[in-house]
Amino acid sequence: MRELIRQKIVDSQTAPVPEFTRRDVRLPGVPGKAVAVIGTRRAGKTTLLWQVLADRVAQGVAREGLLYFSFEDERLAGMAAADLNLVVEEFYRLNPEWRDTRRALFLLDEIQGVPGWETFARRLLDTENIELFVSGSSAKLLSREVATSMRGRAMEATVFPFSFREYLRHHGREPQRAAARLPKASRSALEKDLRDYLAVGGFPEAQGIASRDRFDLLRGYVDVMLLRDVIERHAVSHPVALRWLVRQLLGNAAGAFSVNKFYSDLKSQGIPVAKDTLHAYLAYLEDAFLIRIVSLASNSVRRRMVNPRKVYPIDPGLIPVFDRSDRTNVGHILETCVFLELERRGAHVSYVRTADGYEVDFLARYPDRTQSLIQPCAELDDPDTMQREVRALLAAAKEHRRAGLHLITLTPEVARGLPERIVVHSAAQWLLADRAS
Repeated sequence: MRELIRQKIVDSQTAPVPEFTRRDVRLPGVPGKAVAVIGTRRAGKTTLLWQVLADRVAQGVAREGLLYFSFEDERLAGMAAADLNLVVEEFYRLNPEWRDTRRALFLLDEIQGVPGWETFARRLLDTENIELFVSGSSAKLLSREVATSMRGRAMEATVFPFSFREYLRHHGREPQRAAARLPKASRSALEKDLRDYLAVGGFPEAQGIASRDRFDLLRGYVDVMLLRDVIERHAVSHPVALRWLVRQLLGNAAGAFSVNKFYSDLKSQGIPVAKDTLHAYLAYLEDAFLIRIVSLASNSVRRRMVNPRKVYPIDPGLIPVFDRSDRTNVGHILETCVFLELERRGAHVSYVRTADGYEVDFLARYPDRTQSLIQPCAELDDPDTMQREVRALLAAAKEHRRAGLHLITLTPEVARGLPERIVVHSAAQWLLADRAS
């Protein structure tokens, strides 16, 4: 084991940094804390670790002080917590000048496969002069539990599939200036790129492949998440009900979901399952980063619990794969993109239903305590549609007076004669902005 670990360290420190598309993931900067890289499968967590390493090299840190170590290696099968210290000892045996006197960087990937790794990681922070990143898939440990298992010693960095900006960067078309300042031809190309992104989504491996292959790939992702991250992890007793639930959620993205109604639907199909079980399955799917859940904006916990929740997939590319209608709803895909972007920007998101029955898709509360009421709407060509969206925003503004009003659309040029307080955004430009305001 010692010889194997030593060889892996040598190989890692001499290997060239792999090529990657740069990610815009926010990394916490709290001294003394590890960074737990979390997120859905195949979104690019390992790539982010290499990006961190590459950034340190660019800052002038010698490669000898930087260690990327992957535990996803069949030769490490049976590795125990006591063996983890060999990684530290062999690293410093190879690089003795770094011990205590200089701050090394450890990037430990897929470490959750070693029982007792949490105690090792905490001891590493306490006894060695290192900066520590840990990451893991959800097979044996849900990715969010990588952070919680550290008992307050880790901060989270969440990796989503590509944002629209990252998608453009991956394809070599990221604009180098503010989207609003681009010439007309470039803006038109940007709008076409957005429609392509709405269809393809942001999973890195799904880029540039045929539609049929992409659909098969994304179905495979979902199957693996269900089998390994939910069914095996939680010993699910009713996998048929779980699969019905997933089809319902992904086939009706951005729609309202009620456990009570779904329970009744299953009962009518002769599928017996308890309501508490369905609530648990919903939580499992969110923990596995397959879906995200938005509750009603309310100070009342009971009101949030009894009202339907809105459910979004972790990537817009999943919507066309599971949509069962004849025509995929572009509005729901755009709404999903806006929601995911709000999460990337650190907003706490809920939806609003006013006293007189109007609904606004998002109330976003940002860390700086500003608020925005946001209504995504793909097409505003129909005057009735535009009037409905505006009426909902104005009604919600009476109940949320501190919030700015925002309408995000693919057709901003037709939005004329609206109240001045409503800011109309081109969807492409809003998705490329630094943050919503």
